[in-house]
Amino acid sequence: MAMSGGKDDGEPMGEMNTTPLIDVMLVLLIMFIITIPVATHAVNIDLPTPNPNAVKPPIDPIKNKVVLTPDNKILWNGTPIDQGVLASNLVASAQMPVEPELQFQPDAQAGYDLSAHVLNIIKASNVTKFGFVGNENYAAFGKAAGAPKAD
Repeated sequence: MAMSGGKDDGEPMGEMNTTPLIDVMLVLLIMFIITIPVATHAVNIDLPTPNPNAVKPPIDPIKNKVVLTPDNKILWNGTPIDQGVLASNLVASAQMPVEPELQFQPDAQAGYDLSAHVLNIIKASNVTKFGFVGNENYAAFGKAAGAPKAD
């Protein structure tokens, strides 16, 4: 912090001292950075809450399975499809008299971006019978990371 004492001729200094201004601006910048909320990306899915007193509907043998592969392909009951066909299949299955269950199984190596897009398509199609399958495959990942065992 260099400071100037003026000139020896007795005239007042005509330059503004910017050191306090810079200090205040740095403090404000740091406070602004600290108060910024952390940006998070989340896909909100409204899953139905279980009602233990409700009469359970009969088990429907028709189940549709959406699988995401490590090479970022979407499989509908084992057949590769694109996102447009997935959306039309979901709308068609939601309009059936008895809506089939939709099972979602992403591979551990599947891309997060594709998973987020597929979940958004599923949410937009208003599917009511939806479930995640294959979570037991990820138990090894939790054990490797030192997570407690889920019972």
